[in-house]
Amino acid sequence: MVPGVRAIRFHRYGPADVLRWEEAPDPTPRRGEVRVRVRAAGLNPKDVLVRKGKLRLFTHGRFPQGSGYDLAGEVDALGPGVRSLRLGEPVFAMIQSWRAGACAELAVVPEGQLAPKPSSISMTEAAGVPLAALTALQALRDLLRIRRGQRVALNGASGGVGVFAVQIARILGADTTAVCSARNAEWVRALGADRVLPYDERPLAEASETFDAVFDIFGTAPHPRVKHLLTERGRYVTTIPNAQNAARDVLTRFTSRPARLVVVRSRRRDLAQLARWIDAGELAPVIDRVWPMPEAAEAHRYLETKRAKGKVVLEVPERA
Repeated sequence: MVPGVRAIRFHRYGPADVLRWEEAPDPTPRRGEVRVRVRAAGLNPKDVLVRKGKLRLFTHGRFPQGSGYDLAGEVDALGPGVRSLRLGEPVFAMIQSWRAGACAELAVVPEGQLAPKPSSISMTEAAGVPLAALTALQALRDLLRIRRGQRVALNGASGGVGVFAVQIARILGADTTAVCSARNAEWVRALGADRVLPYDERPLAEASETFDAVFDIFGTAPHPRVKHLLTERGRYVTTIPNAQNAARDVLTRFTSRPARLVVVRSRRRDLAQLARWIDAGELAPVIDRVWPMPEAAEAHRYLETKRAKGKVVLEVPERA
């Protein structure tokens, strides 16, 4: 172990208190990899699920484990074969591996999973983009196949994925109904929703209209409850990776009204597309709260309330 490299890690599954800001091995980039000096890391519900052991089938229960999948920083070292980036270049990324590691002073990322950071936003803002925005983009563009003028319902429009979904649906030309709490209605409408359905007044399942697409971001509108809202060739996508949704994805994939499960992929070309929209002023990250990285446990506890409007981000503290 090379002393002096710090990271958020945990040595057992459990509550937020298991997270530790501690010394960790200095990561060395292998062929096709890039080492990034991290300035900020974004948190996602996935981080909470992994920390609690809900996804131990994929993380294999080996400890210590790193934390975090989204990051922004500068290129610190290049592994053999990397040609698309230069030392010191600002980048942002989503780490595809289940082993995570974005919440650290240094992180290694495959070249194809990062892209130049949007120049118009800060490191902190950029760290709040990758996983959530990639999820929204791949769900709307690839699975729901949104086309201009189509009617789309977004269930859970004020959370991390939701704020990007509202904006990307607008960019793609959809007519958007956003489902969120009444207190967030005007704020979500300002993001670009054509109309807002407050779930505390009426759930999506009771809507009086039909949709070409339903994106269940929050998990409270499962396919059986809302399939009657889909048009003849309407499509449904959820972000919730449970057994029922995985089964529906397989069984309905080639039917007229498929119910798909979005599994986000970290792709350089998609990150570059997001960066172009951000720099053009069409897409903007929404940061709810920022904590210093050593206070990751507090940030996790806040994320677990499910009340964040947008993203929660950790900043790496400067060395004394």
